[in-house]
Amino acid sequence: MRLEFGYGCPVMRSETERFGVRLSRSWLLGALFGATGALALAACSASPTLDLSVADPAPNAYPIHGVDVSYYQGAIDWPAVQANGTTFAYIKATEGGDYLDRKFRENWAAAKAAGLRRGAYHFYNLCRPVRDQIAWFIRNVPKDPDALPAALDMEWVPTSTNCRIKPSRAKIIADMRLFLEALERHYGKRPVIYATGSFHHDMLEGAFTEYPFWLRAIDGPPGERYSFRPWHFWQYSARGTLPGVKGNVDKNAFSGTHTEWSNFVRGDRQEDDDHDG
Repeated sequence: MRLEFGYGCPVMRSETERFGVRLSRSWLLGALFGATGALALAACSASPTLDLSVADPAPNAYPIHGVDVSYYQGAIDWPAVQANGTTFAYIKATEGGDYLDRKFRENWAAAKAAGLRRGAYHFYNLCRPVRDQIAWFIRNVPKDPDALPAALDMEWVPTSTNCRIKPSRAKIIADMRLFLEALERHYGKRPVIYATGSFHHDMLEGAFTEYPFWLRAIDGPPGERYSFRPWHFWQYSARGTLPGVKGNVDKNAFSGTHTEWSNFVRGDRQEDDDHDG
């Protein structure tokens, strides 16, 4: 495990292991009226334990949920995962230009067999040439028209012993674009960008707005961490529990309806024109 510093709070993630759908105008209006109603109740209530945070988006406000996993979760009972409300899984495939997650092929096949929608993600290494990383991912992740769009995991690794460089924003943006465009050409679906709060703040503010985003915000709703950037996926927990998985697992929500989920799975882009963050 390694320690990553976000917004004043250290959080643990694994190193060699380890996208938002834009919220509709109607959803945002509903949230606004909900917040107004909550404030009105607060003004009328004498209870000292009233929690005003109920006005914020919560994971249970979204109908589609999933997990992201790697070898770190060990042997996963995928039918049990699917039976307990999980719709999708993002599975770690590769890291850098030569690391293949040892559980990838097993998880890739088993998750699909259990009826989950699954996608593969790549953990980007800032010290490896981008073209090497593109080739490595394509070599190891099969083409499957039923798979979710590939995901690119971008984050700082302050405790890494083999990559301590911090490239310029211009280089990171240029290399990310090469990676994303190559994967879209190969797999036929626009990839997702995963980002931690610190990496997004340092490098991605205002960038790649045409791509689906998967945002890590485990200590509050995404809007509190990303200036209400439109998002497709929200990683809301890094210490979740779920039948079928031993120990902790990352939990995620998709920010759209069942219909929007179906569009996303097919790789439709029209949905982005119908939403407003």
